[in-house]
Amino acid sequence: MPQMPEKIQELTVGQLSARSGAAVSALHFYEAKGLITSRRTSGNQRRYGRDALRRVAFVRAAQRVGIPLATIRDALAALPEERTPTREDWARLSERWRGELDERITRLSRLRDHLTDCIGCGCLSLETCVLSNPDDVFGTRMAGSRLLPEHLAESQRRDEP
Repeated sequence: MPQMPEKIQELTVGQLSARSGAAVSALHFYEAKGLITSRRTSGNQRRYGRDALRRVAFVRAAQRVGIPLATIRDALAALPEERTPTREDWARLSERWRGELDERITRLSRLRDHLTDCIGCGCLSLETCVLSNPDDVFGTRMAGSRLLPEHLAESQRRDEP
């Protein structure tokens, strides 16, 4: 990993990549999505402020827990520019996501606990299927894949002008 003197306040894309562990292509993608910013030199090379390191770490951590990039971008937009996000910033921003993450954990736990029951079924219409029909609202009408053609026909009728 390239060493940087303490007085350097800007990073090249290669330095940011090496220090953050993110691929150069990922950094370009993050920039295109408005997650990080750079300035251009007279030679049209990207230069990132040192705060980009913490922002990239924030983006990668949020992605690992399944937060959509648009949500991450909105959170980062709430931070002051040219300042490294602090622990307090992270706590404030991540608190907004707690409910969504708790709900996702509940759904994944339900999936894990009931997946074995559905693997052999094939139609995903068990009496209490928590995967495709958690409230079993269709169970009183009919069972199995016979619902699929009916559901498709209904959605096509809704989409017609």
